[in-house]
Amino acid sequence: MRRRNFMTVLAGAAAYPLLARAQQKPMPVIAFLNIGSPGPNAPFVAAFHQGLSETGYVAGQNVAIEYRWAEGSYDRLPGLAADLVGRNVDVIVTGGTPGIQAAKAASATIPIVFLGGGDPVTAGLVASLARPGGNLTGVSFMSTQLMPKRLELLSELVPQAGVIALLVNPNNPAAERIMRDVQEAARARGVQLDILKAGTEGEINTTFASQVQRQAGALVVSADPFFNSQREELVALASRHAVPAIYEWREFAEAGGLISYGPSLTAANRLVGSYAGRILSGAKPADLPVQQPTTFELVVNLKTANALGLTVPPSILARADEVIE
Repeated sequence: MRRRNFMTVLAGAAAYPLLARAQQKPMPVIAFLNIGSPGPNAPFVAAFHQGLSETGYVAGQNVAIEYRWAEGSYDRLPGLAADLVGRNVDVIVTGGTPGIQAAKAASATIPIVFLGGGDPVTAGLVASLARPGGNLTGVSFMSTQLMPKRLELLSELVPQAGVIALLVNPNNPAAERIMRDVQEAARARGVQLDILKAGTEGEINTTFASQVQRQAGALVVSADPFFNSQREELVALASRHAVPAIYEWREFAEAGGLISYGPSLTAANRLVGSYAGRILSGAKPADLPVQQPTTFELVVNLKTANALGLTVPPSILARADEVIE
């Protein structure tokens, strides 16, 4: 009898580690849904990981991350979002209006942390910036509001340009508003606006050739996640066709673009990572206010300006946060 009791104790002790492991909470999973491609977004993914680590989460150690890339095809987003929701992820991280809309349509319960360029209140994503109230929160750039400012800066830099082209992605839900706002800014500056549309890499090449034929003197590249994923190609085409262009993110100017004006995408991705970590730790998206950038970076590439035969006005140089020489 004593031996049977001893064997029972031994069997229970051997089974305990297995039982403990079975009762451990599984590693949480973050879904990372992106409109673009991995390569161009590598610096921003790194910033996201940094923000996540600041809340105590390290990928592969105590959190898993499922990546889905639409490779610039907006119509793939709903299917990718549905796939991630089907995997019972704990948080969805996404950016750009199409990505946010796809995630929101896929789940009304899974927390969603977004990085967006539009007004989330007007778009019906959140009840208010201070108290989102639902399962979404994140960072809003209000990028469309900055588009007229970019046209003004470009007109100041290239005053001889009587015609300025605007490159928009027709697949972007904010395209109509962008065109309307920039058109008003063009009228105020006394310049003609020529609208070019491109939603694929092939169309981008075609629009640059078209701009040369139309003799537009400068180009405003609108705020769009797809364009950001194509920044190397856009900068190369602008250089090849000798087109002075302004972009949203500093990464364009660093890649050889003439000038950029906008918030820090790196800082925003870091904040998104922080928000995802806070939600994993128990915070509710309904209670986390939507953040907005308070500073905007003006970056000028003097090397590119010289190659284009442009003299950057002192008024722009004095306002620049960084001048690349």
